[in-house]
Amino acid sequence: MHGDHDHDHDDNHDHNHSHHDHAHAAAERWKHDGVRVIPGDKLDANTAQTPGMFRQAAINQARVGAQKIWAGTVAIAPDAKTGVHHHGALESVIYVVSGRARMRWGDRLEYVAEAGPGDFIFVPPYVPHQEINADPDQPLNCVLVRSDNEAVVVNITEVEPVERPETVHWVDPIHKHP
Repeated sequence: MHGDHDHDHDDNHDHNHSHHDHAHAAAERWKHDGVRVIPGDKLDANTAQTPGMFRQAAINQARVGAQKIWAGTVAIAPDAKTGVHHHGALESVIYVVSGRARMRWGDRLEYVAEAGPGDFIFVPPYVPHQEINADPDQPLNCVLVRSDNEAVVVNITEVEPVERPETVHWVDPIHKHP
């Protein structure tokens, strides 16, 4: 028993020495693996896309090491309608920053709801849906958060949408045709 006591005492001495090194390493670790600010003009368009909308990633595994969430933005041109899609097992939250969102969902997109600035939209896993910009004059801008670190998008072509999707190409306002 007496030998065990001496051994414990030695461990405590070693622990005190390594504690300083550990604290220093922890402080350095948070410097590079702590809070991250992603500037709005540095988002990544290299993410899954659906016709009629433009998604950009801000927070994901590749950019910041996120393990459980994905976040980014989505923009839909005035009067545009996206293709029908779902996000697999992921839950999605859409926050409307500006514009008017019309959501259609269901096996035949038979359900509809609208949301405006400040509104949150929840999309459960596997729900077929279509985002529509209900404003003919203003773009629809949203923040998007998903429950996993990768952007899962399953575009569905078998569903005939109530509101037919359109592929809308951005046109420089200076060179816009009447």
